[in-house]
Amino acid sequence: MRAGHRRGPGPRRSGIPSAISAAGHERGRPPFEARIAPDTLAIVKRAAEIQGRSVSDFVVAAAQEAAHRAIEEAQIIRLSVEDQRMIADAILNQPPPNSALQRAIRRHRSIIKSSQ
Repeated sequence: MRAGHRRGPGPRRSGIPSAISAAGHERGRPPFEARIAPDTLAIVKRAAEIQGRSVSDFVVAAAQEAAHRAIEEAQIIRLSVEDQRMIADAILNQPPPNSALQRAIRRHRSIIKSSQ
C-alpha cells in the first residue's frame, strides 16, 4: 500500500467524502458503495439511529422510497395546453356512434337484460 492510501473503514479527514457500504453481507446481494460527505453521513447516521436501523438499512429504505416516488411521478400524464384542448373537444363534441359501436350497445343491453 502506498503512503497516504488507506484500506478499510475508519475515520476520514474532514472534507473528504466517507463511504457507505452495503457490501453484500448476505448471499445473492451484490455489493453497493456510495461516497457521501461527512456532514451528510452524520445526518444519515442520526436518522438511522432514531429509527433503530443500521445505516445500510436506512439508506436502502430511503433510496427505495425515493425510487418509487420518482417512478410514480414519471407515470403521471403531463399534457400540453393543446393536448388538453384536444381531449376536451373530443369529450364535448363526440361524433355519433358508428355501426360497430351501435352493435356493441345492442349486445350489451341484451346481455344485461338476460342476466336480470
